[in-house]
Amino acid sequence: MYLAYSAIDINPISRPQTSEQHEPVNNEIALRYQAYQNVCDKYSSEIAAIQKYLPGWMPKFR
Repeated sequence: MYLAYSAIDINPISRPQTSEQHEPVNNEIALRYQAYQNVCDKYSSEIAAIQKYLPGWMPKFR
């Protein structure tokens, strides 16, 4: 069953790769996280207003 699953696996992150191939993925994740932090900082007052009604709520990081 594992062989069948791995043959159709289309998720490139789960496959073993060399460190050179991981660099662009890691860089993209770092850039996306930085953008997420910037947006959270920009809309911190709106987030605080939402958290009054939904304690602990934060925007999802995708």
